[in-house]
Amino acid sequence: MILPLFDAVAAVLAEAGIGAGARLCCALSGGVDSVVLVDALAGVRGSFGFVLEAAHVNHGLQAQADDWQRFCEVLCRERDIPLHVFRVDVVRDHPDGLEAAARLARYAALAEVACDWLVFGHHRDDQAETVLFRLLRGAGVRGMAAMAAIEREGARRLRPLLGLGRAEILAHARARGLAWVEDASNADPVFARNDLRHRILPAIETRFPGARRTLTRAGAHFAEAAALLDDLAGLDAAACADEGGSFARSALLMLSRPRLANLLRWTIRGQGARVPATARLDEALRQLCATGSPLALPLGELVCYSYRGRVWLAPAALATPSSRRWLATTGVAEWGGGCVYCRAAQGAGVAASALEDAECRLSPRAPGLKLRLGAARPARSLKNLCQERGIPPWLRERLPVLEVNGRIAWVGGIGVDAAFACAPGAAGWTLEWRPDVSLSTPSAIAPVPPPSVSASC
Repeated sequence: MILPLFDAVAAVLAEAGIGAGARLCCALSGGVDSVVLVDALAGVRGSFGFVLEAAHVNHGLQAQADDWQRFCEVLCRERDIPLHVFRVDVVRDHPDGLEAAARLARYAALAEVACDWLVFGHHRDDQAETVLFRLLRGAGVRGMAAMAAIEREGARRLRPLLGLGRAEILAHARARGLAWVEDASNADPVFARNDLRHRILPAIETRFPGARRTLTRAGAHFAEAAALLDDLAGLDAAACADEGGSFARSALLMLSRPRLANLLRWTIRGQGARVPATARLDEALRQLCATGSPLALPLGELVCYSYRGRVWLAPAALATPSSRRWLATTGVAEWGGGCVYCRAAQGAGVAASALEDAECRLSPRAPGLKLRLGAARPARSLKNLCQERGIPPWLRERLPVLEVNGRIAWVGGIGVDAAFACAPGAAGWTLEWRPDVSLSTPSAIAPVPPPSVSASC
């Protein structure tokens, strides 16, 4: 039983492309699954050349928690594996229960480890329990796909034991003479997953032998279906995109309701946010389809905006920024969940001479703000200018305003006041506000700003 398990682990590592210098961190609880995984990874690391570390999360929920931590420390020391130890505070009254709270705390701690891959000891029986658990909770296709042996997106994760059953892992541990800890809470039926494992699944298997393998196979079918839905969403996104990168509402409304919901879920995940509950998403779709009026529909961490025939997703509304000093030479400044970019130019933007020795501030809009966009044109209210440029009402409070010695010189998304405009051929500074791209936002998941706001001014 020793070589087959090692071979199974090595096969997953090879498929993931693990090579020399890769940093792998194994989540080590001290239970038999994680102990077997650490033992196997230590056994094959010489063949792959990866760097192996481990991480133990002390939840402090059991009287033996510190003993389990010491066990993991000894285990890793004997195998020359660096160990990261985290002590976490678990929310006891979490609305989803203690299990969910402990899991959230555990994954938050593991996310702090600097590594290329997090490696978990989940196996086939865990997969079957997950599929059944999510089915009973009404999960969608993606949720029913459960766990994957290799997750390349986001926090990259490996589960090299996913193709093996609990019995095979126990047999391997005994054959290797391994020691591990037993968490008595894993047998407590008060926890839903334990009840599935010890009572419900065994009862199902008396009528349907091999139910665990069947559920695991079903999870693989759901994973294929989820991948196809992602492919469909990508095609729909390309078909519905407008020139500014947001979606054309008219094109969205040509999709069937399920395809539109699928596209929104795909877009939300693409921005690194959690997909909202079905009821919330259905209500957003209902409003989006029912009216062409301006909409700001909350979807958890994001808001779905609809304005002048365009639809886009962006982070939930942020607080209005406070006024602060600004220097053109800084190049870029964060503002209202986005950034103001400043670049040197000739004959364009704000006159450089107007900024010399001046008190410059980025400020939020003030009541009654007016701007004169040409020497021969009258000053106009910010409201009228915003309407002309298609800037939606909910974005106007976040517009950055450049004040020079207390006078309005530029407004993001609108332009430069004529009194501060750069003369032809003279030195100037062009400014651009990108409302939903911050200094810390990875470009791959940057929310799409409304195109009429991100134009240079």
